Amino acid sequence: MAERHTLERLSEEYRTEVPDDLRAARSFDWYLDALYDDPRIARNAHQRVADMFDYYGTHYDEERGVVEYALAAEDPHHDGENVFYGREVHEAIHEFVNKVKSGARGLGPEKRIKLLLGPVGSGKSHFDWLVRRYFEAYTREDAGRMYTFRWVDLCSVIDDQDPDDDTVRSPMSQDPLVLLPKPQRQAVIDDLNELLDAPYTLRNDQHPDPASEFYLNELLAHYDDDLERVLDKHVEVVRLVADENRRECIETFEPKDKKNQDETELTGDVNYAKLAVYGESDPRAFDYAGAFCNANRGLFSGEELLKLQREFLYDFLHASQESTIKPKNNPRIDIDQVIVGRTNMPEYREKTGDQKMEAFNDRTKRIDYPYVLEYESEANIYEKMLANADVPNVHVEPHALEMAALFGVLTRLEEPTDETVNLLEKAKAYNGELEDEEIDRRKLREDAAESADVGEGMDGISARFVGDEIAEAIMDATHRDRSHLSPLSVFDHFEANLGGHGSIAAEDLGRYERLLETVREEYRERAIEDVRHALAYDVDELRRQGEKYMDHVMAYIDDDTVDDELTGRETEPDETFLRAVEEQLDVPSDRKDDFRQEVSNWVSRRAREGRGFDPQENDRLRRALERKLWEDKKHNINFSALVSATDLDDEDRSAWVDALVDRGYSEDGAAEVLEYAGAAVARSEIEDGGD
Repeated sequence: MAERHTLERLSEEYRTEVPDDLRAARSFDWYLDALYDDPRIARNAHQRVADMFDYYGTHYDEERGVVEYALAAEDPHHDGENVFYGREVHEAIHEFVNKVKSGARGLGPEKRIKLLLGPVGSGKSHFDWLVRRYFEAYTREDAGRMYTFRWVDLCSVIDDQDPDDDTVRSPMSQDPLVLLPKPQRQAVIDDLNELLDAPYTLRNDQHPDPASEFYLNELLAHYDDDLERVLDKHVEVVRLVADENRRECIETFEPKDKKNQDETELTGDVNYAKLAVYGESDPRAFDYAGAFCNANRGLFSGEELLKLQREFLYDFLHASQESTIKPKNNPRIDIDQVIVGRTNMPEYREKTGDQKMEAFNDRTKRIDYPYVLEYESEANIYEKMLANADVPNVHVEPHALEMAALFGVLTRLEEPTDETVNLLEKAKAYNGELEDEEIDRRKLREDAAESADVGEGMDGISARFVGDEIAEAIMDATHRDRSHLSPLSVFDHFEANLGGHGSIAAEDLGRYERLLETVREEYRERAIEDVRHALAYDVDELRRQGEKYMDHVMAYIDDDTVDDELTGRETEPDETFLRAVEEQLDVPSDRKDDFRQEVSNWVSRRAREGRGFDPQENDRLRRALERKLWEDKKHNINFSALVSATDLDDEDRSAWVDALVDRGYSEDGAAEVLEYAGAAVARSEIEDGGD
């Protein structure tokens, strides 16, 4: 029985998550000391967001040549629930981070909108959501802490101050440093930069917001410009934690009424409740509730940004280029935030073709956020989807998710310009199944970048559609009292629903149906290989053959000899045996040396890591050995049991089912694949035997 959570225990856990100084009120002098102890506290929004990505960790994937950020590649705060997959996706994330880091250094992108451009269902909105969650968490850590200020005891000095406004927090959540006049502020910042260990320089040229400017001027006048007395008696420094729900340092903006858009949603408006108290021109009568105001010091996220009217987007020009907003009938307000926009392809094409949008387009940094193009990575998305859901007791058979993912990927790939490479081979190359010596992946990507309208992976079928069809197939299996989900049932759902899906254009339907047939044929080949594996598999023999192959390969490379298995005498490497293995992978004679060196390097790398030889862990070598084993043993197999319905309880057939179960099939799924692929195997071998 699970241990009960008491209120005391829950309260203790909550207290450990709350920053120690969350509710503390400190003096301005304390804040200066804190800055000298840790200058990073004074970072701007770009600098803080850039450091956030590094704080959670980075990893360079040498094999795929891409930087992965742990918050997206591992999602430590949510136990991996929001992990992102795919080389192209992590490249897009890395490009986004690079633009933020460039902005942190003042190289220009801090004055640009970071526009995540991608097809529907590519995951760009989810990535944006995840960044906001981690920014919230980061500002609760010491490494990400930031502070703002509040005015106190105002009524004792300002005669017409509303008693309800005796204490007023900085409406823009500004850094307390803005209260220092610019010469004195710059002197402090210069000191901090001397102490700072970071790849960027601290800067703060902001004016206080108009209300704070008013209070500061009134108080300085009262105290004969004694800044120390003003800050000591009327300013408290408080911890600032980003919180989207409270609209603090994070704001998500989405167009509501597309025909009647009001700029006050972005910049704020008059506070009509205070208008009668202070008068129309008084800065205290302004309501800092606009989206740009709420996002200050953090992240502004614009959903479906390019669906906004052209005139409404003009506010983004000043916000991005000048880091200011200009509310109606009010002075400019300085802002500090990372502005992120998201949009789909149709809106992007419409706006980029509009000459009147030239100024806006010039202030955006486009980041292509494509679909996943590695089908095994895409399959991980569906595995995660099923792991996070209450899935009925339905066994997902081998290849079901991979083949569904392969179909999705094929619809997104650009046709190869190299006539010697077909689309399926390209998908396998992207997936890492084919070595660069066989197919030049880099050239494939370069050619695709040139031929694609925007970029490869920016159109095709979404993972959302594929996931929905997998879910439908699972529920259909439940209604039919089927205990397993096979690739065949997923294919059937694809075929039935392609034509009726709103996101699939009629002109693409025929091509998608042909690609589905390609995937069916690929699955058939894999099912046949699984059946052959079940008929002939012998783990001990596979290892023995693998060790023999490596002994002979090493001797071949070193121009050495091997001990003959029967006589014990030294003999030359068995070239016939080596080629018998390699030909199972269609390795041509003029490429055999490359293949042998590749396998040798793999064994040497494992030895350096303290791991022994295991042919099961090298996919290409395993497949070659399994196929060689099949060729050696197939003459002793009773193929009639594969095609005879009367032999369902045959001992051989039961053993084959057991072998398939060991390979990940359910018993019902094993019986189905034997029926589907077994007959093809039997016919092929019987025909070969008759020739």
